[in-house]
Amino acid sequence: MLDQIHLLAAVTVLGVLEQAYFFLQVIYARRAFGISPPKTSGPPEFERIFRAQVNSSEYFPIFLALLWQAGLFFHQGLAAALGLLYLYSRYCYFTGYKASSSKRLAPIYIGTGVLWILVAASALGILHFFLGHYAGLNVLQLLTA
Repeated sequence: MLDQIHLLAAVTVLGVLEQAYFFLQVIYARRAFGISPPKTSGPPEFERIFRAQVNSSEYFPIFLALLWQAGLFFHQGLAAALGLLYLYSRYCYFTGYKASSSKRLAPIYIGTGVLWILVAASALGILHFFLGHYAGLNVLQLLTA
């Protein structure tokens, strides 16, 4: 069984490390700009870093759910590759937003596109499972016949 999830687990660990990096960036920014918790406002430079971290945290559970569903029901390798692309786009989003709010746009569009592909792969994989398990239909055999 582990050979069916090892790539997903590796991407998950990388995602957790990326989230930790984003959290640390907020801590460093708080120190640099003298902003103590629970304050969330300050100079634009701080607010961009804070928002980039919060936005990334908000999407992380969605990413994880889609990564694992697509990997388990569709294809582990494809889901893991898309996961790596998503994590890279999220890193580019964070560094872009840190520099300027306009530099966050291209990476967020790429990341959102990856999430939609994971949604599609998840839905197709789950549909294929349901059709095979409950209706006795093997869609792949039907398509190749």
